Amino acid sequence: MISIVIANLKMNLTPSETKDYLMTLLPRFDGKVDLTLCLPYTSLAVGKFLCEGKKAVRLGSQNINDEEEGRSTGEISGRMLKDAGVDYTIVGHSERRKRFKEDGKCINRKIKSALKNGLGIILCVGESLAERNTLKTFVSLKEQIEEALKGLYENELERIIIAYEPIWAIGSGKTPTAKEISQAVKEIRRIIKDDFSQSASEKINVVYGGSIDSKNIKQFTNCKNLNGFLIGGASIDPNNLLKIISLI
Repeated sequence: MISIVIANLKMNLTPSETKDYLMTLLPRFDGKVDLTLCLPYTSLAVGKFLCEGKKAVRLGSQNINDEEEGRSTGEISGRMLKDAGVDYTIVGHSERRKRFKEDGKCINRKIKSALKNGLGIILCVGESLAERNTLKTFVSLKEQIEEALKGLYENELERIIIAYEPIWAIGSGKTPTAKEISQAVKEIRRIIKDDFSQSASEKINVVYGGSIDSKNIKQFTNCKNLNGFLIGGASIDPNNLLKIISLI
């Protein structure tokens, strides 16, 4: 059952543009899904002010530092994000894995920092095109998930959403088939079952992201055991995001 939509606005919208965005979006959002808006850092204050008290709307950040405080110029800690009204933070997005060389150990530290500060986590995992072409998708997913969740207790999984985002699909206009997404979700749940328990496997929320838009969303809404979607570029226009939600 689809019950979660996460909008990753990436490096888009100034605070004043975010205000206009939210004033268009929020009055028309019907609360049919749990909506998390992952805004740029500079827009979090506007987001907190306008989203506070809104039904089924949560505030998210696009990153978190793995340290609590100190000499990390330009970084934002979990404690800062929590105080800014953030509920969830994205961790492990392929853009950061590639550009900023964030490996599994770094992602694991970020998850633990987020949990320590009472934040939920949107953990992004997905295979490269080379891994897909050499039939190593499941091997890659297992490695990424186990590195990210190392040392966590089962009850902490309640605050984690796993986002299956094939690297080759992000921003490319290409997507896996509904069958391929269902197979990946099944594998993710198998990994959680093997490492934690059957109950944890059934309870954890898994979403799909990668070139989702209003033209293709319908073909994915019936993917087995999928809980929702992580939407990137298509969420930058509030009217388009509303249209996507209406089609779920």
